[in-house]
Amino acid sequence: MPNELDSIKERLREFAKERDWDQFHSPKNFSMALIVECAELVEHFQWLTDEQSKRLPAETLHEVSLEMADIMIYLIRLADKLDVDLIKAVEEKIELNALKYPVEKAKGLATKYNKL
Repeated sequence: MPNELDSIKERLREFAKERDWDQFHSPKNFSMALIVECAELVEHFQWLTDEQSKRLPAETLHEVSLEMADIMIYLIRLADKLDVDLIKAVEEKIELNALKYPVEKAKGLATKYNKL
């Protein structure tokens, strides 16, 4: 049974196919595009205080949401090209993080796992 992520992946495949963009859609290009989109996201927060970053004006929040969508689109396409199951990968990473950051050692700390 397809999930919502599979449905989005199919829509993105069709979108690229209709435009003959698959010729440009290599893992290398998607990984580079991800960095560009992440930089565009960060640009909205540059020079804001922590508090300001939590209370974005509606227009800025909308722009931020579109940058986040770009990031997700490229990530889904990259995973599709590499045949990576993103849901499975996220679940595995959460489990690994739980081992690296046990509650009793990491609670309330922003310390890297190797320094706990």
